[in-house]
Amino acid sequence: MTQLATHHGHGDAAGPHDSHHEHDDGAKTTFGFWIYLMSDCLIFATLFATFGVLANATVDGPTGKGLFELPYVLGETLLLLISSFTFGVAMLAMQARRQAQVIGWLAVTFVFGAGFIAMELVEFAKLIEEGAGPHVSAFLSSYFVLVGTHGIHVTCGLLWIAVMMHQVYTFGLTGVTRRRLACLSLFWHFLDLIWICVFTFVYLREFV
Repeated sequence: MTQLATHHGHGDAAGPHDSHHEHDDGAKTTFGFWIYLMSDCLIFATLFATFGVLANATVDGPTGKGLFELPYVLGETLLLLISSFTFGVAMLAMQARRQAQVIGWLAVTFVFGAGFIAMELVEFAKLIEEGAGPHVSAFLSSYFVLVGTHGIHVTCGLLWIAVMMHQVYTFGLTGVTRRRLACLSLFWHFLDLIWICVFTFVYLREFV
């Protein structure tokens, strides 16, 4: 009986230890993700700087003002901004532990994000069809790399959203899934912020 009591006491003592270990792992995960976001900031800063240097290197080819359709790009921007809002609603539902609403709002976010990517692909296809592909000038090369890199990030974010919808449906709003959703939220809002910079620095500057 003493052995059972001792064993039971050790089991109780392991509870707080495991909880502390899980907290440490969560803190490390969040810290590691912030480091990743900072590295992404450096990548986009480099791409923005490159575009800034090459923006006028058109080699007598088409310029942004002659190629870009501002109302169309504004539509893309609105889709991404709305998706950022719907993701925020999903996070509020997560705080309230409303599992079905989290999945629903993530699905809405996915639809708006996918719409953004679809519009971007149509824009790229139209530019290439008009003979304004990335090989035409340094300006267009830097444009396609900058905007395309952002698009790849959004596509990865969409895959992540789909995975999280499955995990929330399967495992519920556990500590792990909540932490992963928090990281995904940071990533998605980060992409929204980057796109605002793209819209202003790449598109809007051509018409101001």
